[in-house]
Amino acid sequence: MLILHAYCVEKEYKKNQIFSSFSLEVHTGKTIGLVGSSGCGKSTFARVLAGLEKPSKGTIFYRDKNIQTLTRAEWNRFRREVQMIFQDPVGSFNPARTIGQSLVAVLKHAQIPKSEHENELAHVFHHVGLQMEILNRYPDQISGGQAQRAAIARGMIMQPRVMILDEPTSALDVSVQAQILHLLKYVQKEHKIAYVFISHDMDVVEYMSHTIVTMKNQ
Repeated sequence: MLILHAYCVEKEYKKNQIFSSFSLEVHTGKTIGLVGSSGCGKSTFARVLAGLEKPSKGTIFYRDKNIQTLTRAEWNRFRREVQMIFQDPVGSFNPARTIGQSLVAVLKHAQIPKSEHENELAHVFHHVGLQMEILNRYPDQISGGQAQRAAIARGMIMQPRVMILDEPTSALDVSVQAQILHLLKYVQKEHKIAYVFISHDMDVVEYMSHTIVTMKNQ
């Protein structure tokens, strides 16, 4: 089922064209790999697709609705159901908060009752293979692999239908990279989540993706 669709999207920054007339279709439970050379606009496109930046032209549709015309309630639903996992897992967490504090903030945003927080965290941590003790650590006190698993857990709390993964394994060593890729496949199979998987590593993209799209430099 088509769930997220970018149609003829363009993005300019200070009159410089970052990318133009780019289209992409994302289907439930499938992974679309997005590849391209450095500087071609992959990360910017990911942010546009996630609703974190507005396109200069073109339209992003979520569940057949233009995200620029969503009501407040529909927008909040979109932000819950379309989650983005960033390239730098440690840097994606607030350094002044413990991992637990950061995840509790997401639980509150998801309006999950406080009485259910511990069970919810135990559930997602079980899925991503983390021990509960890291909840008391700060981001710089855990490994890159643990931080990326925690970032995936943070996204899963919102029960997303789409996850946009921007170079999710590029900062990890090869053995940890393999663990994260297997984890992502497991999570997708269990929850039927659609992935947009962005990477410059064609071997990784081919392993993860059902369809591969190439973004070219202007």
